[in-house]
Amino acid sequence: MASDVARTNPRGLPLADQVEQLLAVGGPLPIVAAGDPVLRRGTEPFDGQLDPALLARFVTALRETMHAAPGVGLAAPQVGVALRIAVIEDPAPVPEEIRVARGRTPQPFRVLVNPSYEALGTERAAFFEGCLSVPGWQAVVARHARVRLRALDEHGVPVDEEFAGWPARIVQHETDHLDGMLYLDRAEPRSFSSNEAMAGRWTQPTPERAAAELGFTLPFTLPG
Repeated sequence: MASDVARTNPRGLPLADQVEQLLAVGGPLPIVAAGDPVLRRGTEPFDGQLDPALLARFVTALRETMHAAPGVGLAAPQVGVALRIAVIEDPAPVPEEIRVARGRTPQPFRVLVNPSYEALGTERAAFFEGCLSVPGWQAVVARHARVRLRALDEHGVPVDEEFAGWPARIVQHETDHLDGMLYLDRAEPRSFSSNEAMAGRWTQPTPERAAAELGFTLPFTLPG
């Protein structure tokens, strides 16, 4: 998919010019919502389309935007840029019961350039998941419990690392964005819940109660 993506955005601007225009406004970048084709086209691999200084500025803007949202990951297409770049960071400020059930551990700020992942083992974990490009809603998504991530960092240094639990979920979610996928594509439809319903009904560490009351099954292994 990525090899067929044009090197310009839909308005015909070179990617470097597009990024310059985005950054010229200052502050957090606007987040693209579901329904915009940029979220579905996939991305082209990064191979120097942005010079080092511009790349550094873009990464800083992605991080600022992620924090402001707030979120724990953000992919370049979510700000309208079809490049295979994402950032992740998770301070994991959650109660101990949730931390244990979901395998949610703090993650430092990372830049993922041209990332890909592969499953390690067959275990899958199902939890509610949301997305900054689908505001106001969450749904249960089954994902690989452990993955191996291969990427470059912002300096071109190779990354080859294993992730488990919630960090593995973040890696998969953000890499999917770069392939033109949203979590909606992997979600259990009967689990879709508004943020209000989540706050009022489904705050349990695992979605087992939601599955029973909303009428869907969890044919996955839940950790913990």
